Amino acid sequence: MTQTATPELEATIEVAAPPSTVWQLLADPRHMTRWSPQVVKTFLRGGVPKQGATFVNINRRGPLFWPTQAKIVRFVEDREFAFRVKENYTVWSFELEPTATGTRITQRREAPQGISKLSTTLTKRVLGGTETFTAELQAGMAQTLAAIKADAER
Repeated sequence: MTQTATPELEATIEVAAPPSTVWQLLADPRHMTRWSPQVVKTFLRGGVPKQGATFVNINRRGPLFWPTQAKIVRFVEDREFAFRVKENYTVWSFELEPTATGTRITQRREAPQGISKLSTTLTKRVLGGTETFTAELQAGMAQTLAAIKADAER
């Protein structure tokens, strides 16, 4: 069972580095622990990021910890990295677009199949409600992109 009225979340940032530099950072989900305010540990099964690879994230919000399982669903060098979270059905993606001064990174959270009933229920009961958690995710995207920008421009 899913919740179908789920807004797409999106954030964009300009980076003064070529797509190939940004790709080297983004193409490995284990780097997310440095950037995301929520991800504290990532275990990449098989150790090689590629289309079809799976990984487990350990997420944190205050005293709460929870695991999520994900599968890389799009992996196009220097262009796009996307993964689908098994527990809630969302697809998180990073799209790279070359610009005159570097790269535009667009991060999205989509729910083309809605969000699982389990995730919706837990969000309402444990994470402060859908609106609060969605706003938190949106703010986290801006924080994540700023951290990626800092790493890429070093």
